[in-house]
Amino acid sequence: MASPDTTVTQGISGSLRPVIGVALVAALGGLLFGYDTGVISGALLTIESDFHLSSFSSGVVVSSILVGAMIGAAVAGNLSDRYGRRPVLVAAAAIFTVGAAMAAFAPSAAMLTAARVVLGLGIGVASNLVPVFIAEAAPPLYRGRLVGLNQLMITLGIVLAYAANYSLENVTDSWRWMFGLAAVPAVLFGVGMLSMPESPRWLALRGHTDRARSVLTRLRGPGDPAGVEAELAEAMAGAGRTEARTPRKGRWRALTDRSVRPVIIAGVGLQILGQASGVNTVIYYAPKIFESSGLGSSSSILATVGVGVVNLLMTPVGMFAVDRFGRKKLLASGAAVMTLALAGLAVTLAAGGRGSSVAWLAVLFVVVFVAAVATTLNVVVFIIPSELYPLRIRGTAMSATMFSNWAMNFLVSLTFLTLLNTFGGAGTFTLYAVVCALLTLFALRCIPETKGKSLEQIEQELLPK
Repeated sequence: MASPDTTVTQGISGSLRPVIGVALVAALGGLLFGYDTGVISGALLTIESDFHLSSFSSGVVVSSILVGAMIGAAVAGNLSDRYGRRPVLVAAAAIFTVGAAMAAFAPSAAMLTAARVVLGLGIGVASNLVPVFIAEAAPPLYRGRLVGLNQLMITLGIVLAYAANYSLENVTDSWRWMFGLAAVPAVLFGVGMLSMPESPRWLALRGHTDRARSVLTRLRGPGDPAGVEAELAEAMAGAGRTEARTPRKGRWRALTDRSVRPVIIAGVGLQILGQASGVNTVIYYAPKIFESSGLGSSSSILATVGVGVVNLLMTPVGMFAVDRFGRKKLLASGAAVMTLALAGLAVTLAAGGRGSSVAWLAVLFVVVFVAAVATTLNVVVFIIPSELYPLRIRGTAMSATMFSNWAMNFLVSLTFLTLLNTFGGAGTFTLYAVVCALLTLFALRCIPETKGKSLEQIEQELLPK
């Protein structure tokens, strides 16, 4: 087995260009994730008018994508463990394309809802497998920022959705064009994935030594054959260990085994606490938050645009910080800042003062919160589970992880307005601040550090001997 120093050196000596290309193509799944999530915000008003939707029907159309995402996340991992990461991602591209076409040509609200479920299936698959695919291809030193490309593309997809909403606002059947445009990156994603190699770690697990060597040579470049052989030997040894040391109870039952329980708790707990922190509600309902703090409608919209820009610009900062400072420290420090920002927002909302400078103080706290989220939580939320799980059950474990993410997302979105009406802004964001404090403690106690280690080293350290 290669020593840690040898493994790390591989990440430096090999050319990064091929693996960056693989990561960028795979991260198109993240772009589609972001676009199809964000596009409904601009399309909904026209859809409500065309189909004469009630508030409840509008809610069904919007939330149906989360139902599809839960299903997609639940089934993708098992399929990828059996058939490989690449073919399931190609299938996801086809799902995205079909969903975009269904939405663009939907003759009724029921068909549009069905289309949103289909798009959700693609999102669920992409949220599960894109981080895994990139992590299994990336060299250790750069794995964090390469997997972080997925989050960058998600935020870019949201911005592109907003841009499409704005530019198509006065076009006939604008919402149909908004949805239909997603077919273009979906086709590019599918074509791109067809030209990508399979994950070398999955090939190693299946005993395809020659194919794994060929893929690693393609990813690392032909200039370091010794490094490729060392990485291949480590991958093959790791595949042997994961077969011997991970439970063989059936993939879903294996997740409850004592040997893997700590990493499952770390990965799933991160998703639950991360979503329960209110991260998405702050972004989704930013205009409502700003109006409740005393800003006018126009100023609230302007402030919301600023929040979106901060989210996009701070994501690359987190991508580079994650491999420099490590996952655990980055998450814990970010969650601590999130706690302070939400506590400040709660105090500001309690103070009120409509039309005063207090309202802009609320904007400042939201911006600080979003900046902390973008540079820490949103970057590591996909990286950490993609690194922690043993190879043999990695896909299935990611299914459980991302299902919990989407389920908690759905629950928080469903309850936010009720909490806001019951406890007010101050009480609601105090609750979210408490969750962020719990996330800080969870990061310090339950999240192991994986910076600079190969996936095989991580597995060897975390699984019982």
